[in-house]
Amino acid sequence: RSNITGFMHILEGCRHHGVEHLVFASTSSVYGANTKMPFSVHQNVDHPLSFYAATKKANELMAHCYASLYGLPVTGLRFFTVYGPSGRPDMSLFRFVQWIAEGRPVTVFGDGSQSRDFTYVEDIARGTIAALKPVGYEIINLGSDKPAVLIDVIRSIERLLGKKAKLRYEPMHPADVPATWASIGKARRLLGWEPQTT
Repeated sequence: RSNITGFMHILEGCRHHGVEHLVFASTSSVYGANTKMPFSVHQNVDHPLSFYAATKKANELMAHCYASLYGLPVTGLRFFTVYGPSGRPDMSLFRFVQWIAEGRPVTVFGDGSQSRDFTYVEDIARGTIAALKPVGYEIINLGSDKPAVLIDVIRSIERLLGKKAKLRYEPMHPADVPATWASIGKARRLLGWEPQTT
């Protein structure tokens, strides 16, 4: 409802009220079953693995229609695994820190070899602000361009907390992907943006 109907209302509001430029959050999840790394905005994203990813792809397509039909400048930003202060408590990094700190088992889906392009929230904020200049219709990746292997992340948290994780392995979720990695050349070129936090 939020991602489809809500976004349609935003697009209609922009069209009827002369909004000069719309910047919206998409997601790296749209890459779905793609295996060619790093993920480029030029890759086909016709095979999402979750309904969330499908709704975000729908947002990109809806925005493209409004840009084409009504001349609305729109920039969609594909965020890659954002972390940092005030993050969602259900994100893996927060859960891992809490579970290890409390001595609770850490659930790892898969064997821990999957990797994620973790991107610090301040880098995402800077990229979003940089995207405020209208550039027509564009989809741009915002990621660290440096994927981290999940088990290595857990080992880093162990070192920082001075506690050993009690790992519990579960099968990989069918909507999960083995790796994410952002190609950020377009963000460099159009926005002059680079991530500053490794």
